[in-house]
Amino acid sequence: MALYAFILFILAVPLFTYFYFIKDIESKDRIMNRNDTGVLLLDRNNKPFFAFYQAKERYVVHLSDVPATTQQAIISTEDKDFYTHGGFSIKSIVRAFFDDIFHKNVLYGGSTITQQLVKNALLTSRKSFMRKFQEIILANEIERRYSKQEILEMYLNSVYFGEGSFGIEEAANKYFGKSAKNLTLAESALLAGILPAPSQYSPLSGDRDGALLREKLVLSEMLSQKYISTDQYKQATAQTLTFKSSDDVLNTTATHFALMVRDQLIKKYGEEYIQRSGLKVKTTLNLDWQRHAEEAVKNQVENLAGDRVTNGAAVVEDPKTGEIEALVGSKDWNDPKYGKVNMADSPRQPGSSFKPIVYEAALEDNIITPATVLHDVPTTYDLHPGTYTPVDYDGKHRGPVLVRRALANSLNIPAVEVVNKLGVHNAILAAKKLGVTTLGPDSDYGISIVLGAAEVPVIEMTNVYATFANEGKWNPTTLILQVTDKENNSIYSYSPSPRRVLDPKNVFQISSILSDNKTRAEEFGNALTISRTAAVKTGTTNDFKDSWTLGYTPSLTVGVWVGNNDNTTMDGIAGSLGAAPIWRSLMEEFLKGTPVEAFTEPPGIVAESICSSNGLLVKEATSSAMTEFFVEGTEPTASCNSTPANIGEIKPPPSVTYPVNPPAQSVTPQTLTSPSSAPTSPVALPTTVVQKLIPPGQEKK
Repeated sequence: MALYAFILFILAVPLFTYFYFIKDIESKDRIMNRNDTGVLLLDRNNKPFFAFYQAKERYVVHLSDVPATTQQAIISTEDKDFYTHGGFSIKSIVRAFFDDIFHKNVLYGGSTITQQLVKNALLTSRKSFMRKFQEIILANEIERRYSKQEILEMYLNSVYFGEGSFGIEEAANKYFGKSAKNLTLAESALLAGILPAPSQYSPLSGDRDGALLREKLVLSEMLSQKYISTDQYKQATAQTLTFKSSDDVLNTTATHFALMVRDQLIKKYGEEYIQRSGLKVKTTLNLDWQRHAEEAVKNQVENLAGDRVTNGAAVVEDPKTGEIEALVGSKDWNDPKYGKVNMADSPRQPGSSFKPIVYEAALEDNIITPATVLHDVPTTYDLHPGTYTPVDYDGKHRGPVLVRRALANSLNIPAVEVVNKLGVHNAILAAKKLGVTTLGPDSDYGISIVLGAAEVPVIEMTNVYATFANEGKWNPTTLILQVTDKENNSIYSYSPSPRRVLDPKNVFQISSILSDNKTRAEEFGNALTISRTAAVKTGTTNDFKDSWTLGYTPSLTVGVWVGNNDNTTMDGIAGSLGAAPIWRSLMEEFLKGTPVEAFTEPPGIVAESICSSNGLLVKEATSSAMTEFFVEGTEPTASCNSTPANIGEIKPPPSVTYPVNPPAQSVTPQTLTSPSSAPTSPVALPTTVVQKLIPPGQEKK
């Protein structure tokens, strides 16, 4: 029975393939243009905003106008048996099979030029037995209908050379600024060499050294096949190629976002497939929000130009789904010096915006509770070798402080105390659990990781805060909602699948602290206050190289960075001065007209009245009383006039030296700053310290 089914399949597929594609192989024009339809990006409301590889008038050249050496360069590497096979080559297929098994790096594959023409023009680049079978059937039919010269001409006019260039004429103009008829031997060899992976080997935007190496391999192959003489080989290898500067004209809205979408499509489907398949991509972008965000970033950066600020970035995320609704990679894409680098996706030191990650991990591990007394006192850490003494932004010491006051006001000494108890390894694990991908080995960081020693992209830090906003449920960030092909068939659809990574009780404690305008006002005043409850944290790195603000409500998360691409310092622009005004503008605009939301207490949270001085329970009314939230079972049991120690309390003497936990490892030193309000100078590490520690710096309000 199975044999009969196989025989029926073998007989049916050729008939189906022939009749399905018969109209498409009746003329050379139909063969060359059938799949050439580009990619269109739509925002979440189906508004078109960006297009790639749009169909345009093609430059068709006759084979007689293509230099013989250009034809030979491509034949020698793509299909050296082109003039002798009947459309497919059993020898090439077998050779490619064994080359693949033994991972040989060869110039040619198992498909003939005719098969490639069929695949590019009529089928898809997806590998399957069915597609290969159809490819062979159609290649044989094309060989029957057209001469070898006609097939080569169609191939040369339709094959993809990268950089949006289809055909040899467009490629010659794109890379060398000339017509195909004027290509030199060396130029022809380079174009032939990049064909197997045109995006990877593009000399304009890809691996230029790799492209030049493949040029030499093509010339060697031409020499071995006697297409060129030894003298021609020597002259071609000695020629220095001059490439035309890129003249891509991109759309003007959400360029960095669009390029990220394009790169994801290429990674998933391959560039040639997306070039030819007429994809319509419904993205997560809210076009109106994007325009407002671009304007807000540009205006703020220009306002701060006198303070040596040249760039900014912003990310807006729906925390419930991970959908990126706006992304600004630079203040102006057209800025020739700073605009093309996507700073929303570039790792930068986040300063004290990293602190909530550490505090949440310490809460979850029961190392601290909100009533834990931390110590804002002179403290020295023994680093083996050297010592490290963290300082606050203003050089002052407040003595005993509770967790709420320490985190809300971004005090550095208590933060280092917490990470020392938690351990650097656990701090790194906590960040990775929240989707941070840019952290290196534990030995790359010291206890100053809590002050932002690690480098993290804005998009990843925004997603960390989105997980806080989503009560500890993590979503991967996504830019794409749906992809449809040219027949309007859906080939991809996004469905959020949040994963629980944090205890909602501890997340609520963090959100309660970060949204406490009253406690934060001690150092930040109303610089971070908006018209509704929102959790927010700033960050500033050493010498004011980076200015951050990240914050959220239950339904909206916004992350903002301001600084300079080249890490030059700004003139005293801290998170609350540089990034915060953009954050406030975006939050107010995007929350306008939406329901006011609060951070709701999850089951297992209890509220207690405690003394703000020592975190113990209040039995009688007092002006120092405050309401604090505890995971049930961790609330203090002693009252303010009792002597027992509070749960989780850390009690070093007023001034002490004690070892780092875990012991630090020696690496190259760096420097950093943590957010606050006073304009004093950064404190440098002692010269004896060789650990990658970042000493606390200073942040203005």
